[in-house]
Amino acid sequence: MHIEPGLVNGAKIALSYATAAGAAGIGVKFALEALRERGLPSFVARTAIASLATLISFQLLPHAPVGVSEVHFIFGSTLFLLFGAAPAALGLALGLLAQGLLFAQIDLPQYGMNVTTLLVPLFAIKLVADRIIPRGTAYADVSYKQALALSTTYQAGVVAWVGFWVTYGQGLAITPEVMTFGAAYLMVIAIEPLVDLAVLAGAKTIKGLEHSGLVSDRTLKAA
Repeated sequence: MHIEPGLVNGAKIALSYATAAGAAGIGVKFALEALRERGLPSFVARTAIASLATLISFQLLPHAPVGVSEVHFIFGSTLFLLFGAAPAALGLALGLLAQGLLFAQIDLPQYGMNVTTLLVPLFAIKLVADRIIPRGTAYADVSYKQALALSTTYQAGVVAWVGFWVTYGQGLAITPEVMTFGAAYLMVIAIEPLVDLAVLAGAKTIKGLEHSGLVSDRTLKAA
């Protein structure tokens, strides 16, 4: 989902600073809620794990250029279900930044666009989860249908933001390249819910994980 260098140039990049700041503001709201729920040590631990998972996903897992961008296995819904909205969001932002600083400095000017593309769909997941997952259901007990809805929301959001940045930067309508990129993410949508369920099933088998502070308060127990 990386926005390629050159797609948005000059003064137009300023918009990405505004969208990233807006996403950061929403993240702060969720962060304050997370700190009240489980405290600072848990928040830091979950953020660190999410950051490492993001760096591994972007740097080590298979990814390929498709159309106007790259297709990655981001596992945004997995991070959300395990760690909660704020640690997942900060983990995505820090993991992306670490990749840029350590391995892909050419992507740093596009950081605002890329982090917006990652975070806004994640916050959309939170809204969808609040609507479709009953308060009496722990995230570890979600159904495949619910996991699919979260994954579809996230990946559709990523594709929509990439399409926006391309259209905004180049002044073009939706091109075949954007459509090709979107179609490629259907594979991710098919795989991610299965990963969600497998990871959550594994989490349920780890004794004491619920009280460790390494997962969100909602992951293993109902709201």
